Amino acid sequence: MKTFLSNIRLPWLIFTLLVFSGLVKLGLWQSDRALQKEQRLATIEQLSQIQALSLTQVLAQQKNEINDLPILLEGEFDDEVVFLLDNQANKGRLGYRVYQVFNVDKQAVLINLGWVVGSINRQEIPDIQAITGQFQLTGHVRKIEKGIMLMEQQLNKKSWPLRVQQIELDKFSTLISRQLLPFVVYLDKTESVGYEKNWQPIVMPPEKHRAYAFQWFSLAIAWLSLMVWASIKLGRNSKATN
Repeated sequence: MKTFLSNIRLPWLIFTLLVFSGLVKLGLWQSDRALQKEQRLATIEQLSQIQALSLTQVLAQQKNEINDLPILLEGEFDDEVVFLLDNQANKGRLGYRVYQVFNVDKQAVLINLGWVVGSINRQEIPDIQAITGQFQLTGHVRKIEKGIMLMEQQLNKKSWPLRVQQIELDKFSTLISRQLLPFVVYLDKTESVGYEKNWQPIVMPPEKHRAYAFQWFSLAIAWLSLMVWASIKLGRNSKATN
């Protein structure tokens, strides 16, 4: 009987510890994300106090952290290349974020022009006319974080505006036969050019990450308590049968 119980309890112990450690890791990950968000919010607050940098100044700082830097651009829009980022929600409505290439001297940078509502019919895309002419624009630098995609994005068809599922600057550069800078500029809300500017640098605040961390840690404690209770009960039942 003791050998039988020991054979049961060893896998039980391993399974309990695996689940417990997994829940704790999820809690630690959410806590770390909260800290990262707090640090970024502090950085954004500091950067809001400085004067917008030129593209040359931003490029000179590429070895450092350039995310969220304020930038002033002077150049001309490419009146052919427009991308529509799909599945972008705004106030309960689905739509697109509009991106257009902006030429500054010999450099090409992708500009986020804002959000537009989409059609219920997925075969239809918004009738977006490319912006033309020279402009002086203010915005913020933003590095693109790649999301999870079930299928690799194929960009073979040059039909503008082009609907895309993710911003992939390397693929966009190959498609338009011109190297794009490794970041996107999000226009300030004060800019009249473009569309509805509803983007937020921090989508999920630190407080929410900490709330999720608390939930994971609570589940870890509850799981461990449940397994200890079940183990004690199993031990008592085995003694009662002897």
